[in-house]
Amino acid sequence: MTAKELNEKSPEELRDVLSSLKKEAFNLRFQAATGQMENTSRFRQIRRDVARVMTVLNQKTATAAN
Repeated sequence: MTAKELNEKSPEELRDVLSSLKKEAFNLRFQAATGQMENTSRFRQIRRDVARVMTVLNQKTATAAN
């Protein structure tokens, strides 16, 4: 997921993406705790995607406030 793709989405869509990413991160943490995790690199990818979504969301709210 790139920042360009995220810039095209509305704030509501970004919040939906953010909630689904956080759910996936929770599931990955659960899998890691139980020893069922297959792809450990997915943690890093999810964390970065969450940060990217939050950055774009904060930028959109900052521009809307001005």
